[in-house]
Amino acid sequence: MSDSIVKNKSFELAISGVNFYKHLVSEKKEFVMSKQFLRSITSVGANVREAVNAQSKLDFIHKLSIAQKECDESMYWLELLKETKYIEEKDFKTIYSQATEVLKIIKSIIITTKKNLQVKN
Repeated sequence: MSDSIVKNKSFELAISGVNFYKHLVSEKKEFVMSKQFLRSITSVGANVREAVNAQSKLDFIHKLSIAQKECDESMYWLELLKETKYIEEKDFKTIYSQATEVLKIIKSIIITTKKNLQVKN
């Protein structure tokens, strides 16, 4: 998984998230929700990286499950920021679609890994 799609896409998502956070703080003067968003969006890639170094397949699934939850939480904060008019629809769509893509990839990897574990047992 060293040069994997999910590793690269989750890192790109974190970069987009950090830049988006900077915009929220400097331009919109929003400090509370944006900080929550920053924590969750950067945690996605961090947990994907932890999965790379998992000690077992179960540990791998566990780490990716955390990444999945963090990605979904990030999407929640984006939805909330949009509905409270802190962000424009076009800005929302850009990063939200990126997060959706990463979430789908992570879910797919988890499902495939679980199926492979069942086949071996």
